[in-house]
Amino acid sequence: MDLYYDPWDVEIDLDPYPTYRRLRDEQPLYYNERHDFWGISRYADVDAALRDPQRLSSAKGDILEVVKADPVMPPGVFINEDPPLHTIHRALVGRMFMPKKMRALEDKVRAFCVSCLDPFVGADEFDFVRDLGAELPMRTIGMLVGIPDADQPSVRAQAHAVLRNKPGEPLPVKKDHYFDGDMFTDYVAWRKKNPSDDLITELLNVEFTDETGTVRRLRSEELLIFLAVIAGAGVETTGRLFGWMGKVLAEHPDQRRELVDDPSRIPGAIEELLRYEPPGPHVARFVATEDVRFQDQTVPAGSALLIMLASANRDERHFTDPDTFDIHRKPGGHLTFGRGAHFCLGAPLARLEGRVALEEVLKRFPKWEVDMSRATRSRTSTVRGWDRMPAVIG
Repeated sequence: MDLYYDPWDVEIDLDPYPTYRRLRDEQPLYYNERHDFWGISRYADVDAALRDPQRLSSAKGDILEVVKADPVMPPGVFINEDPPLHTIHRALVGRMFMPKKMRALEDKVRAFCVSCLDPFVGADEFDFVRDLGAELPMRTIGMLVGIPDADQPSVRAQAHAVLRNKPGEPLPVKKDHYFDGDMFTDYVAWRKKNPSDDLITELLNVEFTDETGTVRRLRSEELLIFLAVIAGAGVETTGRLFGWMGKVLAEHPDQRRELVDDPSRIPGAIEELLRYEPPGPHVARFVATEDVRFQDQTVPAGSALLIMLASANRDERHFTDPDTFDIHRKPGGHLTFGRGAHFCLGAPLARLEGRVALEEVLKRFPKWEVDMSRATRSRTSTVRGWDRMPAVIG
């Protein structure tokens, strides 16, 4: 059987891991003629690519369809910038995710989580995505950024719609208008007159030295894009983690029981879940200035390169028995959050939300079975997960 892979193939996406294994073994540097992109799947190659922002650029985007469309990228999409501009913008947003701030957040995240879960105590069913994954990340980001509760559902819906593609087809990308921060315009204007203890107020007032050496404040259009990036990334990818949490732990009841008996193992279980079923299975780069070699083969300058994080996380060249979910596995080493200059800024927040959520779920529902007949996949271009993951808890 001929080896074929593309990230939009619905059948492959149901269980991509056998295809990933074939790619690693047979074509670790893969070229897809139909869609004109290259792909790498082995851990060592993926790790090296993520650490090479000079030759493998993010300036044209980090989604394959976006890289290929080469749209006009507005200023402030810091995940789609290269150093030094990326370094400047990342530092501004990074203040939101400092360890001290994350520690201070835990009680609030736990309160959000409790409010999501307590209504289902004594019920027969609970949905890991609809009732938790769709709520907790949005409430947390909303609190951090300063998005009013009433506006959060529309922000969440827009973050999801941006990545929603038709099954089997690439995401349509408008070359002249890719990223939109307009949903925050009225609120930023209101915050200017009504400052508070949130990220918007902080970013409105912070002074920094830009790439020209000028000391200034953020322009309105930059701030709006910052907020759109943060809201999208913080809601969509983290939200998908909870569906996998419900499914994978239902499939491993003995390990789930260990976590109930010894909650100190929960952080390690979250790391293993992130390795085993990463919500963001791949990122893309543009081969910018020169040819790049992988596996003694050349990827020409000007090419789009798909970096398969989920495949790297299952590479037996790096992990022992990688297709086994094991909460006893030594933490660390997975590439779900990336590496190097573009390592996910929100990783501490995602880990915090995952840990707290699993602690609170297991306190209330130490056992559950998922109803896969009613579970529904989320068909998005870059995020792999579920729209529904109903669990029988009664």
